[in-house]
Amino acid sequence: MRTTLNLDNDVLEQARLLAHNLRQPFKFIVNEALRTGLKQIEKPLLQKKYRTVPQNMKLRQGVSLDSIPKLLSEIEDEDHL
Repeated sequence: MRTTLNLDNDVLEQARLLAHNLRQPFKFIVNEALRTGLKQIEKPLLQKKYRTVPQNMKLRQGVSLDSIPKLLSEIEDEDHL
């Protein structure tokens, strides 16, 4: 199928250079580049969402969250031992 595309100069030069270096037709290079690029654009849509698994964070024996200032004081004392 014939279609007209307006390519940026840098893209055109890169495609021409690649076609020359690989000794492939320009049309082949452009089609392969578009196929690869289109797959990459679709890829993020196909990826599974990242999920974390919650863990039970048990407190050490004798530690209480009832008094935050007291807890912070204990933590600071532990760091300076």
